[in-house]
Amino acid sequence: MTTTGPTRTTVPTARRRVLGTGAAALEVSALGLGCMGMSEFYGPGDEQESLATIGAALDAGITFLDTADMYGPFTNEELVGRAVASRRDEVQLATKFGNERFPDGTRRVNGRPEYVRSACDASLRRLGVDVIDLYYQHRVDTTVPVEETWGAMAELVAAGKVRHLGISEAAPETIRRAHAVHPVTALQTEWSLWSRDVEVDGVLDAVRELGIGFVPYSPLGRGFLTGAIRSVDDLAPDDFRRHNPRFQGENMQRNLRLVEEVRSLAARKGVTASQVALAWLLAKGGDVVPIPGTKRRTRLVENVAALDVDLTAEEVRHLDDVLPAGATAGDRYPDMSPLRR
Repeated sequence: MTTTGPTRTTVPTARRRVLGTGAAALEVSALGLGCMGMSEFYGPGDEQESLATIGAALDAGITFLDTADMYGPFTNEELVGRAVASRRDEVQLATKFGNERFPDGTRRVNGRPEYVRSACDASLRRLGVDVIDLYYQHRVDTTVPVEETWGAMAELVAAGKVRHLGISEAAPETIRRAHAVHPVTALQTEWSLWSRDVEVDGVLDAVRELGIGFVPYSPLGRGFLTGAIRSVDDLAPDDFRRHNPRFQGENMQRNLRLVEEVRSLAARKGVTASQVALAWLLAKGGDVVPIPGTKRRTRLVENVAALDVDLTAEEVRHLDDVLPAGATAGDRYPDMSPLRR
C-alpha cells in the first residue's frame, strides 16, 4: 500500500464514549490515537506514513487525537495540524503544556499562569486551529499552586481558545483541587495490564467520584504487551525504551513471562495480544478511552479491531489475577520524581 493517494484503509468503525460530565462532557471515539511516536521517542518516523495513518484513523472513526507541545519537540503538533487541516470538524483534538523543553536538551515542569497562556497560543499556531478541544496540564508544577495554573487554564476556556480541560499524572488531592477551580473533563495517566497502580493508589477512585473521564496512555505497555518485543535488541538505537527500567535485564525476563499470559488468552480467542490488552481496558468502564500510539496503518487496523473483541467477565478476572497491580518488574520511568504530584 502506498503512503499517498485516495486509498482508504478498511477497518471497523469506532464506537463513541463520553469523557467528563455536565458542561465538561466531551464525546470522543471509544479509542483514540496517540501521535507522539510519529515524531520522537520510538525510533525513526516516516512523515508520509504518519499522515496516512492519521487519515486512516479518521476514516475509521478514530477522531480523538492526542499530541503535546513537547513532542518532537514542537513538531508533532505541526504534523497533526497538517493531517487534520481539511477535516477539522471531525476531530477531537487534545494537546498538552507544562513539560517545557529547551534547545540545550534540558527540561522543566512549568505551571506558571503566564506560561500557560503563551504555551496555548503557541500550540494553536502550530496546530493551525482556532480552538483546542481538550487542553491538558501535562505535569504538575509543585512550585506553583495548582489553583493558579488552573485559574489561567479556565481563562483560556472563557476566551474561547480551549473547550475542555484535563490533567495528566496527577495525585488524587491535586485532581480534586484542580476540579474545584474548573471541571476536569479527563485525566490522562498510564494504565494498562502492566501499569495498574491507578487502581490502588486512589487515582481511579478520585476521577470516578468526580465524574472525570480516564484516558490511559501507553495502554499497550509501551509496546511490551504486543508480544513483539523479546529483547532490548528489538528496539531502535535511539528508542527511549532502551533506558526504561522495565526493559532491562531481569526485569525484562520477568515481564516477558507476564506477557505470555496475555498471548495465551489471545491465542485461545483467535486475536492478538494487543487486542486483548485494549479490550481489557475498554471493559473497565464506559468512562475509559485508551489512546494507543502508532505511526503505521497496519498497527492502526489491529488496534481498532480491538473494539470488536469481547472479553467475558471470567476472562477479565483471569487477566486481573495473573497480572495484578505491582506484578510488573521495574519502575515506569528511569526517574519517577516528576509523577503523581
